[in-house]
Amino acid sequence: MIKELEMSKIDNVMKIWLETNIKAHYFISESYWIENYDFVNKVLPQSNVLTYEDDGEIKGFIGIVDKSYIAGLFVSKQYQSNGIGSKLIEKCKLHYPILKLDVYAKNLKAIEFYKNHGFKIEREKENDDTKETEYSMIWKL
Repeated sequence: MIKELEMSKIDNVMKIWLETNIKAHYFISESYWIENYDFVNKVLPQSNVLTYEDDGEIKGFIGIVDKSYIAGLFVSKQYQSNGIGSKLIEKCKLHYPILKLDVYAKNLKAIEFYKNHGFKIEREKENDDTKETEYSMIWKL
């Protein structure tokens, strides 16, 4: 079931955020994610966060900021490749006529996922913090 994040469950969401970032972004130091944990924990409630829950357990979430930007889509590692990310993206497509995001060029699995959902690469850039190449992607209704 997809629903708005209950603030009492933010620790569960942040655990998924940290574990998934470390795994998916093997090319970035683990310490980078650990150092950014508190900042993300503070700003996350300012986003529109939708969670995918099953039997009270959060299995994934998506955060939207600025009415169209996907700040992050994360699915707990044991539940990946089960359609949860797709359900979260499709739910957002019902509410937003345009969706944008940035994805690391080395995160091939994520790029393929977004392309399969109709996103197109708009431009390539360097991430200011990590100095890694990113693609800005967009989906339009």
